[in-house]
Amino acid sequence: MSAKFLTVPPFECAWREDLKFREAGRGCVAFEAFACNDVTLVFRENVGSQGYHYKRDSSPHYTIILGSHRNRRLRIEVNGKAVVDVAGVGLCCSSSFQSYWISIYDGLISIGNGKYPFQDVVFQWLDSYPNCNVQYIGLSSWDKHVKYRNVNVLSLTHTHVPLSKHVVFGDYQVEDEVDAADCYNYKNMDYDKWGLKKFLESWDLSDVLFIVGKEEKPVPAHKAILAASGKFSLCSSSFVINLPTVSYLLFRALLHYIYVGWTQIPQEQLGSLRDLSLQFEVTPLVKQCEETMERFKLDKKLFDTGKNVELTYPSIRPHCSTLPSLPVSTQQLKQLKLTGQYSDVNIYIEGYGLIARAHKIVLSLWSIPFARMFTNGMSESMSSEVTLRDVPPEAFKAMLNFLYDGQLNDKVIDSGALLLQLLLLADQFGVTFLQQECCKMLLECLSEDSVCPLLQVVSSMPSCRLIKESLQRRISMNFDYYISASTDFVLLDETTLINIIKHPDLTVTSEEKVLNAILMFGMNAKQLFGWEVVDQLMENSKPELLFGERLQLIYDLLPFVRFPLLQYSLLEKLQHSSIGRHIPVFQNLVNEAINFVKCGLAESENEENVRFQHRRSSYRELQYICDGDDHGVLYFAGTSYGEHPWVNPLLAEPRKITITASSPHSRYTDPKVLVSRTYQGTCFAGPRLENGQNCSWWMVDLGQDHQENR
Repeated sequence: MSAKFLTVPPFECAWREDLKFREAGRGCVAFEAFACNDVTLVFRENVGSQGYHYKRDSSPHYTIILGSHRNRRLRIEVNGKAVVDVAGVGLCCSSSFQSYWISIYDGLISIGNGKYPFQDVVFQWLDSYPNCNVQYIGLSSWDKHVKYRNVNVLSLTHTHVPLSKHVVFGDYQVEDEVDAADCYNYKNMDYDKWGLKKFLESWDLSDVLFIVGKEEKPVPAHKAILAASGKFSLCSSSFVINLPTVSYLLFRALLHYIYVGWTQIPQEQLGSLRDLSLQFEVTPLVKQCEETMERFKLDKKLFDTGKNVELTYPSIRPHCSTLPSLPVSTQQLKQLKLTGQYSDVNIYIEGYGLIARAHKIVLSLWSIPFARMFTNGMSESMSSEVTLRDVPPEAFKAMLNFLYDGQLNDKVIDSGALLLQLLLLADQFGVTFLQQECCKMLLECLSEDSVCPLLQVVSSMPSCRLIKESLQRRISMNFDYYISASTDFVLLDETTLINIIKHPDLTVTSEEKVLNAILMFGMNAKQLFGWEVVDQLMENSKPELLFGERLQLIYDLLPFVRFPLLQYSLLEKLQHSSIGRHIPVFQNLVNEAINFVKCGLAESENEENVRFQHRRSSYRELQYICDGDDHGVLYFAGTSYGEHPWVNPLLAEPRKITITASSPHSRYTDPKVLVSRTYQGTCFAGPRLENGQNCSWWMVDLGQDHQENR
């Protein structure tokens, strides 16, 4: 275990006390791995063995192998027996660290590729007889070394949604009273407490009333939701349905499963709940009741009279009452939208006309602004018609489709302009999960030329925090390109530029690039130039004329340039420049840097000052794992720096490196053998006399434009 990485050799498994689910059978582990294949995680009830014999441990466990069969397959094993073996899923990247996450929730195993848990799901599998006691996590490998880093264990509590704050945009709280003029601009809403569960047994937007049991308990519900969940014998003209033989406890358990995605019932009433679910054809609940009853038959010790049993709809977001997490058929919902059956609102767009016959409950399920519009006494809540203004019709149609099935269609994904319109519309109506999908798609189809314009758009949208941070990081890591390819970056706001320059991942070849970017930003440049141009302009002008309202911005940004890291010859030019004569803060920073270069690292406070510390280099970082791997300098040179499969770098044209030895070239001193992937011990450098002493050496010249840092 090093300070940053955990390297696991072949046929071993690393266990740590902190790699443990807080709740047995429920948890998520997120990590980064650096490997060619066979990234392996083992989930056991107790800490396992470290050596090869950990595979022979017969105690109950799950084993998940990403990139099995030489990075061609995904494999899941239960107690050593393969239950999943699929091709092309969860493949590994051998050129850099790659992010993964794996969650286990009562036997539902979800696997994702990405740094944000519960995003980018690549595979899911549900164990019919789940092991609800697995708790410890082992990091393993098979036939090659694997490096792990940033391993974090997250909790899956009864309310699974808080984990989605890693990927949900905005921190929201519900306002009790909202002005009608602000119905589209909710910025403080709590989506953790929203969703369909908000409408369970609620009179809001209800269009059917059940009279349940002998006590004639009134239970309001919503036809569109019930019709998409089962068969409730609903009639468009009928409002009241009598269920005199059904107890309120059972009926509420059924509705709770439909509206919330989980329910609980005393164990002795499982059969009655199964019969009620069968009556209304709520198939997922029927199946779960039967599976649970079968489990009790096989192991009678599990049965405990009076104890409640919990039944959860299997989904990627357990206990989150949005469509992907509910037993509500999106196909049936789309059919209701297409036919207009049970619809209670006609939506018009000014200048376009009728765009949809929709259902208020479906729109309110995703959007608090829509819910408030339909329930807070505004004219829209009393009317069956709504007219919207300044809304692009195609984007609104795409948003409606998402509200009914929770997915983006290919037409939207393939159109960057429509995707951006949809993002803005989702922000306007507060459809958080649609924002999430739009942001993900925009990041996936992003081109180099669209990064700055997109960042300019989303920087003022608090709900797009994740995409804003991702774009800022992307610009930071490729800073030279984005300030040299175009002047789009000067249109960003001051805070965004400061965040980019202060970013810990800022990658730049020279601090001169940072200085040039600040000066161009200050002048709102229409073309690219360096500090020399500003220096010439300042000979006959004043800073107030050149920078205008952005002069104070220049004063604020210049301290972010790490002048001490510039070459001494350049610092001397800057010291005598017109910029220094007109801008005192610039002159002070240059003088400080010159004194630092002359005195060196004598003062300890300079070592801690960020202005004296090197940034990340734009040079390629090669991570060594073991001898003979594919990550070394010579291997990288043999692929022409990642452009083609490996060939001996001394045989490539043009030659990438030069190798010489202390003894002349011969069958025993052959440079091309030294750098081959089948090195033979018979190749060596013989001694030679240098300064009166015998010495032997190999010299590897990486070329004028390359250097190796250690």
